[in-house]
Amino acid sequence: MGTALEAEEDAVNYYAHSREGRPQAEWQPLEEHLKAVADLAHKFAEPFGSGEWAWNAGWLHDVGKAAHEFQAYLLRENGLDDAEYDGAGGGRVNHSSAGAALAADRLKLPGRILAYLAAGHHAGLPDWYSSDTAHASLSARLPEGRADLARIESQAEAVLSRMQTLLHAPGFVKPDGLHLWMRLLYSSLVDADFLDTEAFMQPTESERRSGFLALPELKKLFDDHMIKKVQGSALTRVNAVRQEILAACREAAFQAPGVFSLTVPTGGGKTLSGMAFALDHALHHGKCRIIYVIPYTSIIEQTAGTLAGIFGRDNVVEHHSNLGPEKETQRSRLASENWDAPVIVTTNVQFFESLYAAKAGRCRKLHNIVNSVVILDEAQLLPPELLTPCVDAMSQLAKNYGATILLSTATQPALPGIGPVREIIPPTANLYDRLRRVEYHVPILQEAVPVAWDALAAELRKHEQVLCVVNTRRDCYDLFNAMPSGTIHLSALMCGRHRSAVIRLIRWRLKKGMPIRVVSTQLVEAGVDIDFPVVYRALAGLDSIAQVAGRCNREGRLNDKGAMGQVYVFVPPKPAPRGLLLKGEGTTRELCALPNFDPQAPESFTNYFRLFYAKVNDTGSRFRDLLVKDAADLHVQFRTAGADFRLIDDQAQRPVIVRYGKSSHLLTQLRFAGPTREIMRQLQRYTVNLPARMVDILLADGRLEEVAPRKSPGIVAQCNLKLYDAKIGLDVYRESLPVEDLMV
Repeated sequence: MGTALEAEEDAVNYYAHSREGRPQAEWQPLEEHLKAVADLAHKFAEPFGSGEWAWNAGWLHDVGKAAHEFQAYLLRENGLDDAEYDGAGGGRVNHSSAGAALAADRLKLPGRILAYLAAGHHAGLPDWYSSDTAHASLSARLPEGRADLARIESQAEAVLSRMQTLLHAPGFVKPDGLHLWMRLLYSSLVDADFLDTEAFMQPTESERRSGFLALPELKKLFDDHMIKKVQGSALTRVNAVRQEILAACREAAFQAPGVFSLTVPTGGGKTLSGMAFALDHALHHGKCRIIYVIPYTSIIEQTAGTLAGIFGRDNVVEHHSNLGPEKETQRSRLASENWDAPVIVTTNVQFFESLYAAKAGRCRKLHNIVNSVVILDEAQLLPPELLTPCVDAMSQLAKNYGATILLSTATQPALPGIGPVREIIPPTANLYDRLRRVEYHVPILQEAVPVAWDALAAELRKHEQVLCVVNTRRDCYDLFNAMPSGTIHLSALMCGRHRSAVIRLIRWRLKKGMPIRVVSTQLVEAGVDIDFPVVYRALAGLDSIAQVAGRCNREGRLNDKGAMGQVYVFVPPKPAPRGLLLKGEGTTRELCALPNFDPQAPESFTNYFRLFYAKVNDTGSRFRDLLVKDAADLHVQFRTAGADFRLIDDQAQRPVIVRYGKSSHLLTQLRFAGPTREIMRQLQRYTVNLPARMVDILLADGRLEEVAPRKSPGIVAQCNLKLYDAKIGLDVYRESLPVEDLMV
């Protein structure tokens, strides 16, 4: 047999990609592309025992490009005329359905798995049923693919001869895990396709994808840093306990891979101890990378900054929406596309939504989660409504794909169904007693009456250094206005750049021992390293109260003087907003009614989460219906599930670009140049999310505007310069607008 895509008598050259302005001799032959993608996809899928499946997908994905219509498209795009292709229609040509039909028809039921991958390698994994996606569903596209296939019959047969036709799924693939396995196959295919195409079309970009330090080199940098840190630290009681925690993490790293928990009170050094575990574990067990998953973009800067200070900015790839271009190199930008780097710092949204995504861009990185160490920071902040699918994905990654999961938190949730979890810190360490740094003052909630903001403000004025955390932006605004001049306001009505500047100011004033009073929403509860002697917290979930307590006497300096930090829980003028906050408040009320309740005891958090999760409507059953119910027949609704799986309801809120710092200059660029990637990344730090209904009102009365409706429809910015206040941010409450109470 000749080459795989050789025509019968009059040989025709088939191409996968052209180069603008270059002769056909410099174009990429189709057979060369198919083989390269098959080889690379095989390499990516081999770690989870699925190399042959990915190999087949590589050969199938672009076989439709052998059609005369596609070859005519390449000629048209390059201004070439060839009589052989006369009569071909204009526009882009579908080339994905032919490979899908070839697999489905010739490889029967296993071929349907490959059909999903081939059909979706550009547009995204399709649904099987028509439902909301109509003609985009796989069942609707296969007849179209058969028509395409009929025009390239000999080329299709040649490709089929290269494939492995006796395919068996790995033994661990059951109906409930089929969708994740197929996504990982899809990830292997689309990343291989992207990389080979890039190597041909943009070789300079391709060459920039290397140069990261390897994990052994990163471990040496880390160990050197920790030695210096210990040598430069005072021999306090807190630092001694931190050393014990670090030692326990290093020892646990040699245990077999699986799911671990690191339950340490706030201020116990979880970030560095968790990274020590991850590095030692990865090197001992041959893991490929460390993925650090953080709940909010608002707190990611601190962790990423700490790691960058140890490993160097070039060796820490941040992948989240709040990343400014000044922190992004060309190499790290490329690595964020597929997570091909030793250390990744990302968000819950990016991590979990990708595990249920259908789009090629979101799924591309998934195969690089295989055989990695995943640190889930602040594990208690997993979205309760989506707890079941999140836990299911983590369980499968640990059980079937060689990932080790580390659940790191001060308030460890009892995650249902995650399987055996090994706690790194033994109960005999008694950390919660040894690291007690605060005294709680909790009112008898059955008898407590709400405290008016004026009365609370009078109480706060008695303290020179005090932090008060409330439940909503509106509460923060109202209490701040009752406070004396010089009080600091901190909420998500302020853009990210503004909040970062305020947090730096808070740290500086605390370090200098200066008077400081801060009124904040819960955005300071996790990941913000500040240390107040006195903290007040509006009644909320026990985990939120404990997290705020972690901002009190954090370094244990008061203990060294024979004192303790003081944490006061109060009942605010109105209850928490309906939803998760109100359910958390109700659960805390239940616990406080129990005899001998200790808000700092680990068993209190176990009881809290057990009661709290029972109150929450977990929507995981919907995703089982879409992805698992008919999986035995390979009827999977990938696209519908991907569109529905959202950790944040981005339909209910809209981002507004505010006038702060250099945002006005960036808005001018946006207005005239349009939404370039660099401009939009920079503007991300100058946005505030508002309810969609509020945005409509502010647009209607002229305080907001669409920046450039023709070039960038839907991008909204502040146009009333008085609307953004240097102390409180976007001052939407001053005008008494009918707005919802918002949590952070």
